[in-house]
Amino acid sequence: MIFKDEFFLCHGTPFKDDEYLLESVSIHGVTLKKTSELVSLIPSVKQRVILCGHSHVFRSVYLADNRLIINAGSVGLPAYCDEQPYPHKMESGSPHAKYCIVSRDDSAYSVEFIEVPYNWSKAAEIASVNNREDWAQWLRTGRAE
Repeated sequence: MIFKDEFFLCHGTPFKDDEYLLESVSIHGVTLKKTSELVSLIPSVKQRVILCGHSHVFRSVYLADNRLIINAGSVGLPAYCDEQPYPHKMESGSPHAKYCIVSRDDSAYSVEFIEVPYNWSKAAEIASVNNREDWAQWLRTGRAE
């Protein structure tokens, strides 16, 4: 059974593709947003499950109103550096492709995060050939060092 009316999908926040929904970026680094801040960003979202991305780091956050926010991770880029709004890095910590499976029983959703090995060395070689040593490093390690 599919519960299509219970899912809301966005890349960043519901209103900005280039803004993280779950994370805050400051001059001190990246932190998980406070629950009150998350709730204030999604007042018009009525669906119980919100699937977002942008940070490439998989995680889920349960809200007191019974909604669940999930970032499924990244299948192709496990780490990166960004300059906006402050210089920061996002890291998954491993080169594996990442995704999740969301399932539901009678009353609750559960999330299974999956990490899959693939030929990340080959992907890193392609990045190197294209003069993207930064991407090659990120693909090989899942770290943005």
